[in-house]
Amino acid sequence: MAGSDKRKQSLYFPEDMLKEIQAEATRQDRSLSWIVQKAWKLARKEIGKFPSINDADDGAGDDDDDEP
Repeated sequence: MAGSDKRKQSLYFPEDMLKEIQAEATRQDRSLSWIVQKAWKLARKEIGKFPSINDADDGAGDDDDDEP
């Protein structure tokens, strides 16, 4: 029953990013949820390499180039 656990969760995306995800979902005739789940599965190993906020203060977390 590992694949059948469905929980509702709200996620918030910048408008331009959401439009891109919606366009891709439409192109593939898939749901937004499916697109985000596949993106997570593809990216999670790479994201796991990012330093955590609890790592030694070496400037980690300051590379968010989407925020001013």
